[in-house]
Amino acid sequence: MDRDLARLYGVETKYLNRQVRRNHKRFPEEFVFQLSKKETEELVTNWHRFSSLKHSSVLPMAFTEHGVGMLAGVLNSEQAIKMSVKIIKEFVRLRRLVHAHKELSRRLGQLEQKIVSHDESIVELLEAMHLIIDEPLGAKRRIGFTPD
Repeated sequence: MDRDLARLYGVETKYLNRQVRRNHKRFPEEFVFQLSKKETEELVTNWHRFSSLKHSSVLPMAFTEHGVGMLAGVLNSEQAIKMSVKIIKEFVRLRRLVHAHKELSRRLGQLEQKIVSHDESIVELLEAMHLIIDEPLGAKRRIGFTPD
């Protein structure tokens, strides 16, 4: 959110938004967008920390990862540059976590497939054993010598 980034960068929110407007070619809609009135109301309802937006006449701006990266080029303070580097590093770390999670999920899926395959084999084996157990035995032969 614009106010959170402004606080991190050590600038006022209106200054940050003014720089975004002045450099609008650097901020296409997939980098930054303005929340609608309904989205802002939902944000205020669900997150207590945004309660100050409840009576604000200005709708907040939301930045994507690329928008945050682009802010470093338009905010030239030392703190803004340092914070941009930290934020981008955090996005990279989060992306790695998501990738690791996807890999773990894929491997778990493979394991589930193996288990299903093994379950089917076990069921077949049990059915064969039941056939052998349930098979009627022929007449019992007596053991020992029987004179004919």
